[in-house]
Amino acid sequence: MKRNIICACAIAAALALAPRIGNAKDLTLAGIVFQQDQFFRAIQLGMEAGAKANGATLLEANYNKAEKEAGLIDTYIARGVDGIVISPISANASAPALRRALAKGIKIVTYNSGVEGDVASAFLTSQQEDLGKGSGIAAATFIKKQLGGMARVAVLEFKSQFPEIAAQRVGGFVDQIKGAGDVKVVADQDAWLAEKAVAVASDIITANPDINIIYAANEGGTVGAVQAVRRAGKQGKIFVFGVDGSEQLANFLLDPDDVLQATTAQQPFEMGKQAVQAAVDVINGKSVDKMAIVPVLALSRTDQKGVQAFKDMIEAYQ
Repeated sequence: MKRNIICACAIAAALALAPRIGNAKDLTLAGIVFQQDQFFRAIQLGMEAGAKANGATLLEANYNKAEKEAGLIDTYIARGVDGIVISPISANASAPALRRALAKGIKIVTYNSGVEGDVASAFLTSQQEDLGKGSGIAAATFIKKQLGGMARVAVLEFKSQFPEIAAQRVGGFVDQIKGAGDVKVVADQDAWLAEKAVAVASDIITANPDINIIYAANEGGTVGAVQAVRRAGKQGKIFVFGVDGSEQLANFLLDPDDVLQATTAQQPFEMGKQAVQAAVDVINGKSVDKMAIVPVLALSRTDQKGVQAFKDMIEAYQ
């Protein structure tokens, strides 16, 4: 993947605005998050909590395009940080820049998505397949009990952004529903941003009037799918199953319109906190697990108390 160096002034501005936690004499970590949605915001808050607990300085930056990632990493190399905590945009394409950092003695910890080779000292993640599996189990039960074992399914994913992760989430879901009866996936398209997903899902609904299930593999796709069903007036006819957890998705599950049935969430605050702790431990010469699994959390409209508890937790992060 082609990499361009990000404009130095933009980098400087991003770093100048980043909050610094701890004292200058303490360890300095770079916490890099991909885009600013509720998931990555909770990751960021977890990083801040982890840095504060260790008296470390945390430099924060975010990006939403692949070509900016290498520029951020090179900037942090020049700055001489002790560690970089990052969710790489690609297991392959992100590796060269992170190897440059490693060659300078900077410790690398990845979360959410990994990097090829022996680059990262630790990798914290949820099992991506489990995210799809959790929603797939709920969907399989719904198809059997509510749809008489007949489902025509549309899938919204994000394989052009994170192909490995998207494949695992979709595969985990499909593996669960295929044994629920007469089940067919009739459409599969990329649409990971909410506004794009509304348009894509709306077109799919128009082209496939027999669809009764939409599965979206991330937060934006789930939001867009719910909105598309509402716009089409298909409440009670098309049901959405998703991935990720946010206040908005919790509200969808609590809404009596019966569109969103279930989603499976990661625990981003805990992931961010643990990732920073792993970086601090590695820098201080302590042993850490090469891979740590942060459990996923199944949320369903059949468990309103559980959904409300999750919503309360999300609101506490804000």
